[in-house]
Amino acid sequence: MLYYLFTYLREHFGLFGAGIFYYITFRAAMAVILSLVISMIYGKAIIRFIQRKQIGETVRDLGLAGENQKRGTPTMGGLIIIAAILIPTLIFARIANVYIVLMLVSTVWLGLVGFLDDYIKVFKKNKEGLAGKFKVMGQIGLGIIVGLTMYYNENVTTSREVIDGTSSLYNASERLSPGEFNRRDENGNIHKYVRVRTATTTIPFVKNHELSYGALANLINSDAVKAITPVIYILFVIFIIVAVSNGANITDGIDGLATGVSAIIGICLGVFAYVSGNYVFADYLGIMHIPNLGELSIFVGAFVGACVGFLWYNAYPAQVFMGDTGSLAIGGIIASLAIIVRKELLVPIICGVFLVENLSVMIQVAYFKRTKKKYGEGRRIFLMSPLHHHYQKLGYHESKIVTRFWIVQIILAIVSIVTLKIR
Repeated sequence: MLYYLFTYLREHFGLFGAGIFYYITFRAAMAVILSLVISMIYGKAIIRFIQRKQIGETVRDLGLAGENQKRGTPTMGGLIIIAAILIPTLIFARIANVYIVLMLVSTVWLGLVGFLDDYIKVFKKNKEGLAGKFKVMGQIGLGIIVGLTMYYNENVTTSREVIDGTSSLYNASERLSPGEFNRRDENGNIHKYVRVRTATTTIPFVKNHELSYGALANLINSDAVKAITPVIYILFVIFIIVAVSNGANITDGIDGLATGVSAIIGICLGVFAYVSGNYVFADYLGIMHIPNLGELSIFVGAFVGACVGFLWYNAYPAQVFMGDTGSLAIGGIIASLAIIVRKELLVPIICGVFLVENLSVMIQVAYFKRTKKKYGEGRRIFLMSPLHHHYQKLGYHESKIVTRFWIVQIILAIVSIVTLKIR
């Protein structure tokens, strides 16, 4: 909102200093600061309110050290994270930007799904919460919204250089969007670019690493495949959103784990959003330039600030838990960000901790069922799943487990960022 206000004041009244709001870096920094203020200062008031309403965590008896001390800890703290994301974004971002709208929808959508789950657990005294099928339906619904928007919206474009009258990497499946621009290089040569509306992703560690889903369908040379390309793309988007949001939900099992990992992932995706949205950096790095993507830096700044501020109260020993309100929203945010910055194929690395936590549960369940069918008694690979509980059973303290998982995620984030140059 402030962007539009100061733009109006500058254009009509010549307000001195209003032009600073044109800078994405300034607004992103302000979003970080405001989100920290909301999550750390006003977050304390929200925690006290939750305590007064006796909205406490019900802990299952898993035989883990220290679990009894967690009973009654305020939950539904995800409301703090959501507020610390939405408010700075609404104040500092250009709300008309399609990517900002999509991220706001993603935050609220899965935040509501998680809130319903927590509400049923806390107020209806139903430990099972919202039925799993309804959670999946909510995740699928968001996947459809994100997929349709990314595939069909006129404002979702990438830049293509025009060489000899045709666009580089252009193919018949791509749809040209209005708007073109020229750039003069250091030798004085003028380069012409057009904006192309196409479902495109990047292939990690591969030179000229753009992959168009439409081009892939053309290679197969099948009318049936071309006709269902949008469906394939949307199904792929749904899979990513379901996998990542469930991974974040599963990872939120010990104090500060999901919050810290999410902040690290957010910083990584923020780097991708900024360099891909800035033509100078995109040209220098030789990566896909996505017009108007830089605005997403404001949202990412608010997201990282919200996670770090919430970590103040969520670190061991936790004063508040985020609940599904926070974990599902965080997972949806990270998945949507990865899709928007065209890094879907890099998700296994960017979200490596979420992936391993997910796989540990899947492997444990599958192995238990198989051995039970074969031997009449189920056997386990891990002492307990998800993986962080396995290490708890081995006697590691929560803080050590969390810190080591953070270190692993930092390494994965660095490897992901390195893909910008190593191809």
